[in-house]
Amino acid sequence: MQRVIDEVAAHVMRIQIRLFACRERLRATTDDEALHDLRIAVRELRSLLRPLAARADCVDLLQCAAALGGLTGPLRDLEVLQRYLRVHGLGAAAQSRQSALEHGYAELLDSPSLTALLQALDDWPQQWREAAANGELRVLPKLIRKRLQKDHQRLLQALLDPAHDRHRLRLLVKRLRYASAAYPQLSELSGRTLAHLKQAQSALGDWHDHWQWLLRAETETDLQPCVAAWREAMQREEQLADQALEVLAADLAADDR
Repeated sequence: MQRVIDEVAAHVMRIQIRLFACRERLRATTDDEALHDLRIAVRELRSLLRPLAARADCVDLLQCAAALGGLTGPLRDLEVLQRYLRVHGLGAAAQSRQSALEHGYAELLDSPSLTALLQALDDWPQQWREAAANGELRVLPKLIRKRLQKDHQRLLQALLDPAHDRHRLRLLVKRLRYASAAYPQLSELSGRTLAHLKQAQSALGDWHDHWQWLLRAETETDLQPCVAAWREAMQREEQLADQALEVLAADLAADDR
């Protein structure tokens, strides 16, 4: 139990350091991966805390992380699209979105959401230490295992539903994968299942990117030259995603026995 308590505290501290670094990289505009890395850090924090959502000392931190994740999502989508356009020789379309990206970075750096999360991270260690000292964290491993099992069952049930929604499956796959990565010592998933979770997430992510871009193309006319290729790619990725999800469903059912 004490090991889990210490590991959660250390993990939160590592994420905090990474978030500070990502913020400075965004300010300095030193690389193209700063926003992506910031989102990964926030996602890891949410995955770490979600099994602990019933605890008062984690609620504020989890809410702040969720707010920042929601704020950065559309900006990351624009960043990925702009990079695709640049790489594929659509310089005018890429350049026309550059100012929106730069404005989005500036807004993010000055946002109350980022400030609130960093402040909550400063406040949280003391709350966690007090909870540990008061014996409130004795049930931590049980709480985490229960949440991991719930995420496992929720994803398996969704995969077995003939009318499953790929958008929801993508979120459920990510949730189980990152929660299992946050608590490897408490996860009951096999290495094979973890590998196939990653594969399914990648396939669904590629499909989701093209689905989003096709939606944008309905109103952003400079994207029309890409529509035919995007439709073809999305159909191919649907097939790959469905194959990956079929394999994953078998893995999860086997791990559930």
